[in-house]
Amino acid sequence: MAKGPAAGFVRAVLAKPRGSARAHTRSRSDHIVLGVDLDGVCADFYARLREIAAEWFEVPLRRLPKKVSYGLKEWGITTEDQYESLHRFAVTERGLFETAPMIPGARKYLRRLSEEGYRIRIITHRLFIQFFHETAVKQTIRWLDHYGIPYWDLCFMKDKDQVGADIYVEDNPDNLEKLRSRGLYAICLANSTNPHVGEPRARTWREVYKMIKVRAPEAVRGKAAAAPFAAGKKMSGRPDSPGPAAAGRVLGTKS
Repeated sequence: MAKGPAAGFVRAVLAKPRGSARAHTRSRSDHIVLGVDLDGVCADFYARLREIAAEWFEVPLRRLPKKVSYGLKEWGITTEDQYESLHRFAVTERGLFETAPMIPGARKYLRRLSEEGYRIRIITHRLFIQFFHETAVKQTIRWLDHYGIPYWDLCFMKDKDQVGADIYVEDNPDNLEKLRSRGLYAICLANSTNPHVGEPRARTWREVYKMIKVRAPEAVRGKAAAAPFAAGKKMSGRPDSPGPAAAGRVLGTKS
């Protein structure tokens, strides 16, 4: 639990956006805001779910292909109910959201971007199954803290184009199509679920970083950047202040 003055800035808002005023918007912040997905972008969701699925289906791990398409038909999942049963077991009984490994480079380049003054807005749709939202949120925050991922906002949203960001980093093909159709700049982090998605496309977090710097070379629009701070570091004049991970806002929509 965060201590100190900044802890009061952590708040959960479980409400749907009002009207269309917020839809399809870029950030109004003085800082460039990066809308960053978690599963498949920061957390290796499929690697950990594969281990849990092998246990769930009682098959050897080698029987489940590493390369999967969206929907996981390669693992024999053919219905929404099958997926939801596996997903519920994975989160509630095996801690999926806090035990997934980090995708290489995510921490390194997000911390670099944060230190340069970019605002990182984590956007994830982890609340899509009812009745264990608290568990999902807690696991998500613990995972972010464990890996030292910096962020200013943590948003649990299905419609990511309504959140407001200047640059998105995403792997879900449907989300990418929707963001781009709204005229928003969305970088596809490549994996086996999105081989058909075109540019802008990155294979690694190093490539993501380069694309962000080309698209928005300066983190602050016409102003000198404030002194950055990284997750886990104390801020001058504020004893026991957490980093941006703890000082950020937690926003969400009901499933």
